[in-house]
Amino acid sequence: MHHQIYLEAVVSQTLNDTRLDVALAQLFPAYSRSQIQEWIQSGFVTIDNQIILKNKIPVKTNQAVLIQAKLTENIHSVAQLIPLDIIFEDEDIIVINKPVGLIVHPGAGNPDKTLFNALLHHTPTSSFIPRAGIIHRIDKNTSGLLVIAKNLKSHHALIQQMQKHRIQRHYQALVYGNVISGGTIDAPIGRHPIHRIKMTIINSGKTAITHYRILEKFRFHTLLDVQLETGRTHQIRVHLSHKQYPIVGDPVYKTRTHHLPQLSQNTQLAIKNFNHQALHAAQLSFIHPVTKQLVTFKTPLPDDFQNLLSILRDDMKKYV
Repeated sequence: MHHQIYLEAVVSQTLNDTRLDVALAQLFPAYSRSQIQEWIQSGFVTIDNQIILKNKIPVKTNQAVLIQAKLTENIHSVAQLIPLDIIFEDEDIIVINKPVGLIVHPGAGNPDKTLFNALLHHTPTSSFIPRAGIIHRIDKNTSGLLVIAKNLKSHHALIQQMQKHRIQRHYQALVYGNVISGGTIDAPIGRHPIHRIKMTIINSGKTAITHYRILEKFRFHTLLDVQLETGRTHQIRVHLSHKQYPIVGDPVYKTRTHHLPQLSQNTQLAIKNFNHQALHAAQLSFIHPVTKQLVTFKTPLPDDFQNLLSILRDDMKKYV
């Protein structure tokens, strides 16, 4: 198990009189300041062979800094053999295509059988990384691409990209209604004051921005390409519902029953029986944390989503 970190550096003139945690964050930019503060408080940092326990102590030019840290293992979660659809993997990252039904992280009522448990099994060293390297989530019943960090350096680099909105995420969503043109939705999202499992547009919420454009039009539905600028819980589902374009199969944010008698019985049945939101994380782009190259991954829609689109296309042909 790789649970030892060994880092050494000499304080440069530019960092003279800088407080220790700030100086270390600059000397070792692969690690977050909060991680460095934790190491200082744990006694893992020495300056000129003396253990320093205070973040605010100023460093001096030419001092020798050494970090010998033990990473804390997550011992509260169990590793489980759950098949993963791995699109790409190297020493530093994994990109997976998450199926509908797989929960990303354990929570109330779902203590295990999640992507988190699968990662602990697939990469045992991930037990030393926060959230087993998971840096973003998609809902249980949404499918598609996720990037996972395999070490602390990659984790920190990807978290920084996520915070700076540099990880580009494109989804495909099938919605009710004839969308006329693309646009941007800028509306804050927060927890619903009454229905606690729901999110809603609320002034006290966090900034949320979603861009969308039309990919394909059907008689009473539209297939959209949706790009997230921010990543709030249920963001796409809440924003599209707010615009009166709820996602097909979404049991939480589909505001009303869409009765479409003009569609064939077969088509109506296919829509009614589609038992999860028709939302798929189809494309993911980011700067690789080690090679520094821009990488882009794409994954096709799941079979049931593709089948539903085929049925809607057939219905269009009959109508024309």
